Amino acid sequence: MWIVNLNYWGCNQYITQRALGADLKTARAGILYAAFLKLLMPVIVVLPGIGAYVLYQKGMFHATMLSSSGAVDVNKAYPNLMTLLPEGFKGLAFAALTAAIVASLAGKANSIATIFTLDIYKKAIKRDATEKNLVYTGKISVIISMLLAVLMSLVIGEKLMGEGKQGFNYIQEYTGFVSPGIFAMFLLGFFWKRTTANAALFAMIGGVVLSIVLKFLPLWANLDWLTPYGFFQPNPDNHGAFEIPFMDRMGFVFVFCIIGMAIINFVENRRGIVNQGLEVDASMFRVNKSFAIGALVIAGLLITLYTVYW
Repeated sequence: MWIVNLNYWGCNQYITQRALGADLKTARAGILYAAFLKLLMPVIVVLPGIGAYVLYQKGMFHATMLSSSGAVDVNKAYPNLMTLLPEGFKGLAFAALTAAIVASLAGKANSIATIFTLDIYKKAIKRDATEKNLVYTGKISVIISMLLAVLMSLVIGEKLMGEGKQGFNYIQEYTGFVSPGIFAMFLLGFFWKRTTANAALFAMIGGVVLSIVLKFLPLWANLDWLTPYGFFQPNPDNHGAFEIPFMDRMGFVFVFCIIGMAIINFVENRRGIVNQGLEVDASMFRVNKSFAIGALVIAGLLITLYTVYW
């Protein structure tokens, strides 16, 4: 879970670009405020989910929660709860949801344009591209990516409804193919000066390859004898088969990437290969008193909540 969160909040272009758009003091204040809001997520998300479960057990939503294949579709719980709101609150909730989606899409579109134009187009396709050319390319890349997203949503959405899966879990599992390697690369790249480019490349490629292997390995080999030890769980989509839970898989891949990067670093450093990394010094991590107090309060609240509701 730490890998999922630290990768998302610390290594995700979509998230970090918002903080990088402000000065350091404002960015830290915004992150601190977001952390306080994040503490409310159990109330915002979990309690309505419990409510939907109780209402379903009492006979509500039985017809409207079914997918086209006749299975219960958990993704329809929220829309069904929305129907219980009075007219005014229903419109307010829908407006808030729409605003959140638009803001999220705007941030993602901006990140897609930035990554494609600066990291791919300008560096590998057209090195002498002008500012006007980059802006035009960014617009085209956003349009193409959004069209691809719509097409993928139709395919994946139909698949999720047919299997009764949760969309959020589906997203987390498949972003988990790349996030352990990216997080390992960022972690060592920031805090180990002698990290080399080849080590980073290993984490990127090796992490994806190992994720694929661990995803499908239980289907290829008879490894169900490891199930009692917690390494595998029954695969609900393939009776008789077993799989590694995706969060466990991410943990294994992350450790593999860290060890692999460390070995490559030692070998290349002995050969005299040292890449110039980011300049990181202690002054970059100094915070003012109010931020430190706020961060300690958040950490204390988290520890208390996890301790009480373990």
